[in-house]
Amino acid sequence: MQKLLPILFLLMPMLAYATDVEISPKSVAQQQNSFAETIPAFRATYTLLRKSDPVGEAIRELSYLDDGKIKYHYETDISWLIFSDTRSETAIVDIKNNQVIPFHYDYQREGTGRDKYYQWQYDLAGKTATDLKKDKKISLDFTDGLLDKLSYHLQNRIDLINNPEQKRFIYPVISTKGSIKNYQYQYDGKEELILPYGLVKTIRLKREIVEKKRITYAWFAPELNYLLVKLYQVKGGSEQFEAQLSTLELK
Repeated sequence: MQKLLPILFLLMPMLAYATDVEISPKSVAQQQNSFAETIPAFRATYTLLRKSDPVGEAIRELSYLDDGKIKYHYETDISWLIFSDTRSETAIVDIKNNQVIPFHYDYQREGTGRDKYYQWQYDLAGKTATDLKKDKKISLDFTDGLLDKLSYHLQNRIDLINNPEQKRFIYPVISTKGSIKNYQYQYDGKEELILPYGLVKTIRLKREIVEKKRITYAWFAPELNYLLVKLYQVKGGSEQFEAQLSTLELK
């Protein structure tokens, strides 16, 4: 059980600025429609594998809210032997000049082991972040390009769309404890994959955490506007998990 829980934890992935200017409803709609042309609302499902055996499913989806913001959501449901694990992450963000601006982050985990719940609210213009669970506000000395643990995935996709030749990606990410750490990905080549979804051509990014002996590989499909189609992680030379795209629905 002690060995299993870290593996399940890793199945929740990988991978800003604000303004005081008021935006009219018309300009909000225009901005939203413009970005929706780049990344339409979608729902993607993934098969989760452990040593090639299916152990669950993941869902990644994006939707547009009436106030002009974006809801980005990711969840997993895992069942393996006598163990179970369900998790969900939701980020409410805005997009300005191709930069993701986080406003709210919610994380929930239930199943084998200890349940967890986090809820954060961000005010990057005011340089503060509020832990809503503990009702505690912290000051942020640095907010330029700051992202939460889910919204940086969306930023990565936007960066790939706008600059497909980019080889290195660095994202300052605020943790569920309020600390800030840079997440770095490196271009690692091209590859054609056969997935449950079908045959797709991809580019591969790599993130290595040397001190933890952990390497994460992420594949994105240019033909699907750089949607994440596969994720694979190894630690200490041993496979941890794999996620493969199975279906994609544009809303």
